[in-house]
Amino acid sequence: MTDISDLQARITAALDRIGTGLEALDRAPEAPAADEGEVARLTAALEEERTANAQLEERVRAIKARQDSAVETLAREVERLRGLMEAEEAAVARLGRVNAELRANNAALREAISNGVAEPHLVNKSMMAELEGLRATQGADRAELDAVLGELGALVAEAEAGVRATGEGENADA
Repeated sequence: MTDISDLQARITAALDRIGTGLEALDRAPEAPAADEGEVARLTAALEEERTANAQLEERVRAIKARQDSAVETLAREVERLRGLMEAEEAAVARLGRVNAELRANNAALREAISNGVAEPHLVNKSMMAELEGLRATQGADRAELDAVLGELGALVAEAEAGVRATGEGENADA
């Protein structure tokens, strides 16, 4: 960024010098042959500064394009992670609901057994809640695995891109 500021300052200073020189030429009634050399030198300097300015503008455009690309990549990554987080939250919420139901059923079953009454529907309900709890746990584990696999996939893709870029650089040198 300081390079850009330095180049901009140099361009501004050169343009000021050229402007001063041109004003001096306008004030002189008749320019001798030596002033023609000065005009040529100033014109060449102006062209050099214009070229430097054009190069600087191109570099700024390239930097902006890279930043825009990085922002888009980060936005996609945020959306992907947000989706993974929502899936994790849903799995955890389901697991919490199922565990609460399982605790209630087990409490009712313990009460029935302590009263000496074995209620088959409570046993069935408890078993169904337990199965649902296992399914919810499995779903939460699957969501977590999907998140891990998604992260690993992103890392592998990044590493492959780096390897390709390194390989292309070596091929260009050969």
